[in-house]
This record gives sequence, structure tokens and C-alpha cells, in this order.
Amino acid sequence: MITDAQTNFVYFSSLIAERHPDSWESIASILDKHDIKHKFLDGTKDIWCRDYMPVQTDANRFVQFKYEAPYLFLEPALRTIPLEVLQANSISPIFTDIILDGGNVIRSSTHVIMTTRVFKDNPSIGKNELIKKLEDHLQAEVLIIPDHTLDETGHADGHLRFINDKTVLVNELANEYVYWKNGFAKMIKESGLNFVEMPWFEPKLKNEPLSALGIYVNYLEVGNLIVFPIFDIPGNKDQQALDVITRVFPEKTIVPVSINDIGLTGGLMNCISWNILQ
Repeated sequence: MITDAQTNFVYFSSLIAERHPDSWESIASILDKHDIKHKFLDGTKDIWCRDYMPVQTDANRFVQFKYEAPYLFLEPALRTIPLEVLQANSISPIFTDIILDGGNVIRSSTHVIMTTRVFKDNPSIGKNELIKKLEDHLQAEVLIIPDHTLDETGHADGHLRFINDKTVLVNELANEYVYWKNGFAKMIKESGLNFVEMPWFEPKLKNEPLSALGIYVNYLEVGNLIVFPIFDIPGNKDQQALDVITRVFPEKTIVPVSINDIGLTGGLMNCISWNILQ
């Protein structure tokens, strides 16, 4: 499995600059300053390119899952057709009929973590059979954590990331639901992984049900650079989160960025990016 630390190129939906020009200017300037090559994907219908693009398992191998989660059918006009994007950008992956969003694939070189949403989205396949197929496709051991029942996407990238092959960075557990903490603890015990907790918070917002503000683990890691979301709003834990990310990645360059306009629509840096090894 190609890890984020091994990647050196980042794609974004061509819609990001149109819909969020100020945030895009901040992101692009960071990438340019640190010599990270980046490019727009043509043919997209929303900005969440992590979800509909394939997963890279080695230098020349990409696996394209089906982008057909039930929540997509609520807004069909915003549903990107992966094949159209792949053809428009000359990308040739291996295809599978398994339904899985890229935001639900958290990777190290040896493991992939995803939520139980993958079982709900593929009810015709038994759980054991599905895990075996996923492991064959991804060439890594698949670990399962609970999905949040209130999260329509059921993605894992709002909960945790890998620091390295042996350690996970997870949202601080104290304020998590009991069922989620129990499921996470089960995964940790069975896998033998270690974990470090990251502060997070839920801002008091009106009429913003999709907001991702307060979720620091949804950062972009590309090579030696981490583009790290901060929020600069009442109740934030920006400094505590920066202290943690700097401590767990002492060798990396950490650059904070405020993209609250994007966060209010449901995602942050990992969601809007697709980073690969070229």
C-alpha cells in the first residue's frame, strides 16, 4: 500500500477554485511554497475527489471502487461519475464492484482502516468474504471500526489517521460515543496497534448540519508536508492540536490553514485532495 508519506503529487477537483477561491489560494500557495506539484481533475461534479478517485496500492496500480453509496442518490446532480473523470484525466485503474468511498480508506503500508459502513453498502456480500476481497484488492490487512450513526457518509477520515505502521492518531476519546469507543478499543486490541489522541471540538453552529469544523485529523499529508486545518473560531483547540501534530510528526513540515468555508460544507483537507506517488 502506498502511504501518504510516500506521495508526491496532489490532485483537486477543478471546482475547488471556483467555489472556494480564497481557500484555494491559501492551499495552492502552501503547496507551491513547498514544491508540491498539483493539478486539477476535469469532469468532476463536486469537490470531494478523495471519495470517487481510486486507491493507489503500489507505484503503477490503482483500484477503483464503485462510488454508489446511498447518500449520493439524494443529490444526483452532484454525483461524480468516476469513469468520466478517469477517462478525462487518462487514469487506468483496476475496477471492482465493491461500493466504497475513498474517505473510508485510511492507510498505512500494511493496514487499511475503514468503518462498518462498508458492510451496510455491500449487503449482498458476507462480511468475511467482503474483507477477504478488500484485502486482495488493497494488498493490506483490513481493520474495522464503527461508523457514526449520525454521519451520512460513514467515513473514517473524520476519526483517525496513521502516524506510522504501528500507531494511529485518533480523535480524543473522552467525548466519543460509548459504542464507538468500544469498537475502536476492539480494533486496537485485535490489531496490536498503538494510538495517540488528537483534540477535537464541536462548535455551536446554527443551520450547518454538515459542518466538519473542529476535526483536526482531516489533514493532507503529502511527502514531508502536512497541510493542517485550524479553525480560529470560539471554542477552538487549534494550539493544542498543533502541539500534538508537531509532536507526533517531528520530522515533517506542518503548515496550518484555515478553510472554514470548505469545512462548513462537510469536509476538510483529506476530503478535497487525492494524493498519489508519481
